[in-house]
Amino acid sequence: MIESKKIWTIDRPDEDAVNLLMTELGLPSVHAKILVSRGLQDVDEVKSFLHMSKDCLHDPYLLHDMAKSVERIKRAIESNEKITVYGDYDADGVTSVTVLSTALERLGANVDFAIPNRFEHGYGPNADLFKKLYESGTNLLITVDNGVSGLEAIAYANTVNMDVIVTDHHEMGDKLPDAYAIIHPRHPEGDYPFGELAGVGVAFKLACALLEEVPEDLYEIAAIGTVADLVPLQDENRFIVKEGIRRMRMSKRPGIQALAKVSGTEQNSMTEESLGFTIGPRLNAPGRLGSADDAVRLLKSENHAEAMMLAEQLDALNKERQGIVKGIAEEAEQAVVDMYGDDIPDVLVIGGEGWNPGVVGIVSSRLTEKYYRPSIVLCVDNETGIAKGSGRSIAGFDLFKELSKNADILPHFGGHEMAAGMSLSVLDIVALRTRLNSQAKDVLTEDMLIPQLQIDVPLTIGEIDVTVLEGLELLRPFGMSFEKPVFLIENLSSSSIRKIGAAKNHLKMELSDGTDTLDVIGFGDGELADAISPGAILSITGDLQVNEWNGRKKPQMLLEDLLSDQRQLFDLRGINEPGRWMSIVPAKGTAIVAFQESTIAHFTPLLKGAAIHQFGNSEIPKMDYIVLLDVPEDEEQLQELIKSTNPKRIYAHFYIPESKYFEGVPSREHFGWYYSFLKKRGTFDLANQVQELSKHKGWKIDTIYFMTKVFSELGFVKIENGLAIILEDADKKQLTESAAYQKRERQIELEKMLVYASYKELKKWFDDVCEQVVIREEQLWI
Repeated sequence: MIESKKIWTIDRPDEDAVNLLMTELGLPSVHAKILVSRGLQDVDEVKSFLHMSKDCLHDPYLLHDMAKSVERIKRAIESNEKITVYGDYDADGVTSVTVLSTALERLGANVDFAIPNRFEHGYGPNADLFKKLYESGTNLLITVDNGVSGLEAIAYANTVNMDVIVTDHHEMGDKLPDAYAIIHPRHPEGDYPFGELAGVGVAFKLACALLEEVPEDLYEIAAIGTVADLVPLQDENRFIVKEGIRRMRMSKRPGIQALAKVSGTEQNSMTEESLGFTIGPRLNAPGRLGSADDAVRLLKSENHAEAMMLAEQLDALNKERQGIVKGIAEEAEQAVVDMYGDDIPDVLVIGGEGWNPGVVGIVSSRLTEKYYRPSIVLCVDNETGIAKGSGRSIAGFDLFKELSKNADILPHFGGHEMAAGMSLSVLDIVALRTRLNSQAKDVLTEDMLIPQLQIDVPLTIGEIDVTVLEGLELLRPFGMSFEKPVFLIENLSSSSIRKIGAAKNHLKMELSDGTDTLDVIGFGDGELADAISPGAILSITGDLQVNEWNGRKKPQMLLEDLLSDQRQLFDLRGINEPGRWMSIVPAKGTAIVAFQESTIAHFTPLLKGAAIHQFGNSEIPKMDYIVLLDVPEDEEQLQELIKSTNPKRIYAHFYIPESKYFEGVPSREHFGWYYSFLKKRGTFDLANQVQELSKHKGWKIDTIYFMTKVFSELGFVKIENGLAIILEDADKKQLTESAAYQKRERQIELEKMLVYASYKELKKWFDDVCEQVVIREEQLWI
């Protein structure tokens, strides 16, 4: 068996609904399955979904306080009041600043922007920064992607008669700030039809209202922030991203072109993944390490040379950020090992002095991904005695709710079910760790601590071709609430498995369902090549893509997970030197078993101290993997061993010093001649005369001893002091009544199947043996 890394939950789409979409809309089965699995089954609904237009955009004046805000901004423009757009330091924030400040500039506004420094000002409205902006002449301040929780700073603004218009999309508290206006898609006094806009989406709607038209060139900027902020790709969000990517692929905007170039992204084939994994991180990087202003300048730049210079700076900051994350992640992972070893707790709370607070959220995400545990990573400042950090969670553990139970030691915290930020006294870190782990016992089960994989698009290889995969463009963008499909293909066998890459740490397979084949790549999964036995029946999940090589296009799956319900059998027969096969046998979780004591003596020096367990003389530990060094005396021994250990993998070596299979059982003529020989002589001195007889007849000495033992067991002779003495008037018996004769026949049959059969025959024999064990187990329960 090969266990999957995650627990699979397979949702199979309704076949009738799939067939309806295929028939009515001419969609490939892959497309239809994705849509049905996402709850899109109505033909007209699917048409609207696939062919969105700007008609889906809602009237911006449906947003609470929109009319009031537009009137105040236009009055400021007319009187040349200084307007400051106040943003956030992440990708959603800098794109929000770009969109709104650009719109204001087109209206002739006296506009500037300000973004708080993560380390100096923290998130959101900051009274000290508001004061500086007021003193620099700001009369009207418009927040984007923040502000709804800025009660204190906005209260200060009111004392100096600086009007504040809040545009935000974050969760609102029980009390809202006393701002001039608050534009929020989920405002309790509003009635906007779509409440899931990103911060940049809200800024875009304000820009539409101000310009009295949709600024189509700003779709591409709005798309970046929408994807980066992980809001649901539904309704307006979906159209903003879809249209933004379409325009971005042919954009002349210097900032977009420069970002594509420094990130190695083909501009004409950008997707939502390009925005989420290449463009977004570079716009996030400066705000994580210092000032985010350059990210805005890059997006607003109209000069290609300037844009390239700024993009290179952001790229360098992103690499620096990656290096910092890597270093802290390594320290955090080592801290987990040092603190817990293999006994990982339900919640990880890890702190380190001098860690960069701008990246600990990323480090927490990595810990949660690696260990599948809620985690909190804290930056410890022993001078101030304060620890600040971020946390990430897993399904079933509401991080914000569980932190709320510890408000007495968390003077500042906020967030939601899956992520949170907090600060606390260094002295309370241990208490927080202890409490959260105690709380986890009440809400998390063992199964909940195993990562889950939701699979919703089962396919056959025959449904996949290059045209179908390229046609998935029709369904993009994928994202929150329209997740990228996780494809499943079942009951495949491998025609080729190998490790690839300089370090041989990647996996390449060619899998077949008996009719069609598919290439599969598993990055970082090279060790699976040693876990998959020939002919194993596999099920695989992952992402399908088109691989182009030397002008030829082929479908390919990027492996996410794999499983096989079959016990894996590996053939080590004929490889006499253990050094040649021990490297593929896992060092941990393996029991090496011998049936004969002589085998242990032979292999002990060759296996360099590895423990060898003798069947029948010692308890065989229950391990995932078992090496069978030699051939058992009978099939029942093997059945008993498999029953007691129930291994997932069997490594069959089956060493035999001398083959009984080729030696065979002496013929009846052999037995007849030897019996006549003994009867004529009466006695035969085995100790002194066996070699002479061996030469005379050309028989092996072991053969003579064997026949003698058979005669002894049948009562034809007795053996005393090395003499074989014939017994007169012995009862007539068949040779097969001898235990030694029966054992030899069993050994020959076992050797035939275990040592000399083909792999396919050996595999079937083992499957039958294992099946008998299962049947026997089931009978015990009847």
